[in-house]
Amino acid sequence: MFTKFIYLEWKSFTRSASFATNLALKILMGFLVLYFTLVFLALGVGAFYILKEMKLDPLVTVNKFLVYYFLMDLIVRLLLQAIPVMNIRPLLTMPFKRSTIVHFSLGKTGLSFFNIVHAFFFLPFSAVLIYEGYDVISVLLWLTALYSIVFVNNFLNILLNNKDNLLGIFITIVVILAGCQYYKLFDITNYTYPIFEALFHTKWAFSIPVLVMLGLYYWTYTYLKGDLYLDAGLTVKNDVAKTEQLTWLNQFGTLGTFLKNDIKLIKRNKRSKTTVGLSIMFLFYGLIFFNSNSHQPPVMQIFAGIFVSGGFLFTFGQFVPSWDSSYYQLMMTQNIPYRGYLNSKWWLIVIGTVISTILASFYLYFGWHVYLIIVVGAIYNIGVNSLLVLLGGAFTKTPIDLSMSKGAFGDKKAFSTNTMLLSIPKLVLPIGLYWLGIHLMSTNLGLVLVAFVGLLGLALKNQAFKFIEKIYKKEKYETIAAYKQK
Repeated sequence: MFTKFIYLEWKSFTRSASFATNLALKILMGFLVLYFTLVFLALGVGAFYILKEMKLDPLVTVNKFLVYYFLMDLIVRLLLQAIPVMNIRPLLTMPFKRSTIVHFSLGKTGLSFFNIVHAFFFLPFSAVLIYEGYDVISVLLWLTALYSIVFVNNFLNILLNNKDNLLGIFITIVVILAGCQYYKLFDITNYTYPIFEALFHTKWAFSIPVLVMLGLYYWTYTYLKGDLYLDAGLTVKNDVAKTEQLTWLNQFGTLGTFLKNDIKLIKRNKRSKTTVGLSIMFLFYGLIFFNSNSHQPPVMQIFAGIFVSGGFLFTFGQFVPSWDSSYYQLMMTQNIPYRGYLNSKWWLIVIGTVISTILASFYLYFGWHVYLIIVVGAIYNIGVNSLLVLLGGAFTKTPIDLSMSKGAFGDKKAFSTNTMLLSIPKLVLPIGLYWLGIHLMSTNLGLVLVAFVGLLGLALKNQAFKFIEKIYKKEKYETIAAYKQK
């Protein structure tokens, strides 16, 4: 039966209207996966000897910080790991057991990169421990316990998938715990370290995380199976309609009409609201690069400036026009000029970028030069990246079902790895310009070059819009066909 499901998954992938785009992204993601695999492998092999050279006990040190390791793993999963999606409704009318469908879907999560990548750290590190004379049985039981916790996080990600506020709560907890430990107010590792030490030194202790993992698997299985009904978890939620006029936007004509639709979409849908909420997290990205303890190369500061001011652009903007996929066909039958539609999306991105730049004014604490970098990044985002986002939208063939905010196996991630991969070309040019300015004269020249290109893009906006509009018209029918797919 599982082979039949694998066959159906393969057909669904190859017959999709977005097959070419998905294939290209998967190849690009493959290189990213290879990079992180090599990083984890190097850490797994070298961590023991690096800690030895630092006069630290390798096993004790690793056990001490495993609490942060697993908390960060859970946060990354909640942010990026998608729940495996199957076309459930047609299967329920066929002679497939519901238990088989659920077990197959849970099995897909086990093969996720987010589970496999940990093996490239824990396995080499365990092998080095055995090579260095540690008790073989203790090492193997410790490894079994840690990998059970990895799968505990995997099942927690499924159970907590609809609890959007928990992501912010977990991030806040980690920041507070790390801050308290850094300033020596409270050290959580004093309480968690003995637990992980017991997993190594007490032979039976490994069974606790194993039993927790099995219990969570059964809980997850029961939870998903309970929603696997056409009249229960798979139903479309019907909300009470609310009227909102936003008449003050009427003065902007067609542009105002589109802006009203976008504002209502953001306010009324869970996924769009979550996406906007996640864009706020980008405001704090610069703390990695702008604090006095940062060892990042100076050229990466413009990278941070673009991310800080471009959170809304990189999250919400990347899904244009997928946000409108549910009524895109109807919209294309109306006498609506593409220019008006694109212009409204551009203004929405500009407004989001300006608001992000104003909210980022707390970076003035690090000095005027740091905030100037953020302002220059905003200029580049408005002048260049906003146009690149709209251009990329012409080739977006993945619909967003705003009604599927809850349901069995629904993919409710408002933020995806593919989005970040599509953002890479938008960052290479400004970094190159900034690097050129630094090497020719100073950081000020680098900022001038980046700002100049941003202003140049703003000046050539009309010409760029003509080209983008032409691409949208060319891709119109393929986009409609893709959005019709369920």
